[in-house]
Amino acid sequence: MARSAAPLTANEAASVTRVPLKQVHRIIDAGLLLDGVQVRSGSRLISGRALVGLRLAHLTADSLTAEARRRVIRRVLEDPRATTVEDHAVTVPVTPAAADVLEGLETLDRAKAEIAIDPEILAGAPCVVGTRIPAHDLADMVANGASVEAVVAAYPSLTAEQVRLASVYATAYPRRGRPPAKPAWRQAEPTALKTLSLDALPKAP
Repeated sequence: MARSAAPLTANEAASVTRVPLKQVHRIIDAGLLLDGVQVRSGSRLISGRALVGLRLAHLTADSLTAEARRRVIRRVLEDPRATTVEDHAVTVPVTPAAADVLEGLETLDRAKAEIAIDPEILAGAPCVVGTRIPAHDLADMVANGASVEAVVAAYPSLTAEQVRLASVYATAYPRRGRPPAKPAWRQAEPTALKTLSLDALPKAP
């Protein structure tokens, strides 16, 4: 991975590597990332090369034993230039995981550039630049089953890329405290809304 990145929080790492947050913590708790994880002020920070190890740990969960994963990731962390890792009769490609992490870092950079925090707009809630539309509300709509196209239809001032980046931002920087009782996007009728089948909605737990 050519890019040098500052250590990321667990939430940022989940966004960049596309590894669910619970899995991020489980991989760290298993000791797979070795000294690639630091703890500062009670928060776990994951270094750049350890992000590649994190992605590999997730990708190989069903194909390698826990001990084999530990050996592979140790070698990845010890040799930043490694493009493949040999473990007994198994060859694990490292380059695709590194490329995934680099793409994730660049996407997070775009998301941070697209979302602004202004104390005078919605009490400092992160909003899409130039609007009063909260990023977390957009992410909630998508997480609750609305397609990106439906969200854009409801908010014509937004682009599909802005909606996608809002979800990336919300994963990396979760809403603090309790969510509002009635999200802003429910307080007014949208200008347009795609009709969804009930079958397309998430099933109740």
